Amino acid sequence: MNETDLSIRLQWYKTKLENCSDVIFNTFLTKSQHRCALIYIQGMFDSVTLQKNLLALLDEYISLHEDTFVQDIIENNQLFISENNVYCDLEKGLDAIMNAHGLLIIDGNPYIIEIPYTDFEKRSIEEAANESVIRGSREAFVESIQTNLTLIRRRIRNPKLKTEQMIIGKQSKTIVVITYIEGICSEKLIKEMKRRLSYIEIDGVLGSSYLQECIQDTPYSPFPQVQYTERPDTVCASLLEGRISVLVDNTPIALLAPVTLPMLLQAAEDYYQSFIFASFIRIVRLLFFGISLLLPSLYIAVTTFHPEMMPFDLLISVSASREIVPFPALMEAFIMEMAFEALREASIRIPKSIGQAVSIIGALIIGTAAVQAGIVSAAMVIIVSLTGIASFIIPNFDLGLSFRLLRFPIMLLAGFFGIFGITCGLLVIYIHMINLSSFGVPYLSPFTPMNNGDYEDTLIRTPWWRMKYRPKNFSTHNAMRQSNKSRDWRYNQQGENAE
Repeated sequence: MNETDLSIRLQWYKTKLENCSDVIFNTFLTKSQHRCALIYIQGMFDSVTLQKNLLALLDEYISLHEDTFVQDIIENNQLFISENNVYCDLEKGLDAIMNAHGLLIIDGNPYIIEIPYTDFEKRSIEEAANESVIRGSREAFVESIQTNLTLIRRRIRNPKLKTEQMIIGKQSKTIVVITYIEGICSEKLIKEMKRRLSYIEIDGVLGSSYLQECIQDTPYSPFPQVQYTERPDTVCASLLEGRISVLVDNTPIALLAPVTLPMLLQAAEDYYQSFIFASFIRIVRLLFFGISLLLPSLYIAVTTFHPEMMPFDLLISVSASREIVPFPALMEAFIMEMAFEALREASIRIPKSIGQAVSIIGALIIGTAAVQAGIVSAAMVIIVSLTGIASFIIPNFDLGLSFRLLRFPIMLLAGFFGIFGITCGLLVIYIHMINLSSFGVPYLSPFTPMNNGDYEDTLIRTPWWRMKYRPKNFSTHNAMRQSNKSRDWRYNQQGENAE
């Protein structure tokens, strides 16, 4: 192939991009009669801005510096390109076109100039839809990975914040960026994340969940071992703890690793409210966490095997409400739970303008009609409704799904074996969680194994000035989070107590 002939190179690109109607091949002549071609994808490249100045620029440099015009353009930075944007490899130019860049080819010159002027529609930064807060940042990630990295850089203005890029997906060639803070994040964790990602060979990565399933330690476990978030402040807080983040282009969800069960029970709001209120909310959240898993099972076990555990007046009331119900408590609970799950799924799938109304009205009508028809008891409607509300309190959606799934086998154990069956089910879950780990960090830490230094931000949140150290389980290089002087303003310059 003639490396300088425009027609041959242009034909090569047309053959490779055959039947691609959105690829534009714009050939033109400069005033100095030099044939040029501009190749780009329509709707992804800013051709208008480029063409305003391109012809005049080419006329000036080609006519005056015909032999060295490419080097002159680079040195004068006229097109905002560098030496990396100039090459002779046609395959490299093809990748540039797919990355929404333009190619400038000039007849008689062997170089191809890559022009990184991307211009495509993207969603603006909005408030987080699933992790909203009363206080704190209102910004959420978007589908552009460059914008997401900017949101992180604005919060951590440190050159030690590293961003390493990978390309995953044989067809999609998706950009994946590993983010961590050098000197805080463990080198072992960084190497392990790179190793796991390097094994992924897939046609396309259309979301961060594709990677999440591939890098989890125990993929068949119902519990999530990688955290996800749409909030840049949550990512930054995790990086400052010594964790690592994975950003995927074209998705507004970032992955965080490692993760423990107590972390999945924490919300961004906990760190923007007073530690007193945050600790109270965490205790309430933990209480309803247990309710979402065990309440229907306890009701089944007590009404079926252990009625003596209820107060006499309550027992009479529950027995009277169940007198006309033709099903046992286990079947009754399954009917209501499946109906509630169907309503919850339907409210997600139908249009948002009517989704909330349909779910609320549907629950009221179906519940009332079921009680009046004698299919279920009023007590069961209350139990299932309270269980559904409790499951919404869990901050992490994947963890909530896990306990919604585990609720059904525990209900079966309660229906066949009573409290003993519930106890056996909880023991199996506990043993499974003990054996889980996320990138080498025990899933139940700092409780199992016990680590007294990490209790300050688990079931309750201590004040910021008390959290002096980063979590020890992450094996960070710099364990100190802050000095001991955060409250030294109480003392005057002479060392006397100002209070």
